[in-house]
Amino acid sequence: MCGIAGFWRNASDRNAGWLEEIASKMANTLFHRGPDDSGTWVDEDAGVAFGHRRLSIIDTSDAGHQPMVSADRRYVITYNGEVYNFQKLRQELGKKGHRFRGHSDTEVMLTAFVQWGVEVSVKKFNGMFAFAVWDRRDGLLWLARDRIGEKPLYYGVKNNTFFFASELKAIRAHPDFTPEIDRDALVSYLRFSYVPAPHSIYKGVKKLLPGHYLRIESPLSDGTPCTYWSLEDVYRRGMAEPFGGSEDEAVDELESKLKQTVKTCMISDVPLGAFLSGGIDSSTVVALMQSQSDR
Repeated sequence: MCGIAGFWRNASDRNAGWLEEIASKMANTLFHRGPDDSGTWVDEDAGVAFGHRRLSIIDTSDAGHQPMVSADRRYVITYNGEVYNFQKLRQELGKKGHRFRGHSDTEVMLTAFVQWGVEVSVKKFNGMFAFAVWDRRDGLLWLARDRIGEKPLYYGVKNNTFFFASELKAIRAHPDFTPEIDRDALVSYLRFSYVPAPHSIYKGVKKLLPGHYLRIESPLSDGTPCTYWSLEDVYRRGMAEPFGGSEDEAVDELESKLKQTVKTCMISDVPLGAFLSGGIDSSTVVALMQSQSDR
């Protein structure tokens, strides 16, 4: 778990020092999400600032430090999560001539953007993630969230500034943000005990929906979310082409897929554990983890 935060201002009246200070202030509200490392990156001319709090899982060296810049200097990313198929993507990109200085999934993501662009790359990522990417060449800001929505991401526009962060407290730390309660969201909270997406408790701030990305062309616009993956589409394909085997074959196929999924989630440079509630689901996950571990 990491924490990301940042903003894009519609004015160039602030210097790089101020941008870094505010990005750091926003990110540090997320210390609990990433106690191992922190970083900032700014584009003074564009008024863009990224902040990051890191929990080191893969490549705990400085080669995994964020925000991270692509080898061609075009893309900058601040990213929370894990891309489980990054090793496969790394091999594919290596065959296309790309070279890597570390072994983090973050670097693989940036290289994918260089090779295929953000829209194509996000569809190739298998994992849990929320990220922001600044395209320095085209002056575009991209936000994306994983298929199921395991990693949170809030965004919005206030006072000529576009904000984004893993949690609302980071956005609230920016001096240009003036919190104003959304009464409709408050009604939803009192009714459901939570605020349904894409709304948040604040006016002008939204949750990016799972399986969506945003392409922001101006700090005055919060863009239009685009779907890159839909659970409903998966369901409809499954109904149109149901599994044709026996019940025993279905059990074996499910076990095989669960094993493969758990295995891909166990790539780590630090010791792994699991929250075990004792229910069927967590007990199954822990059993599959143990069956594929020599520890």
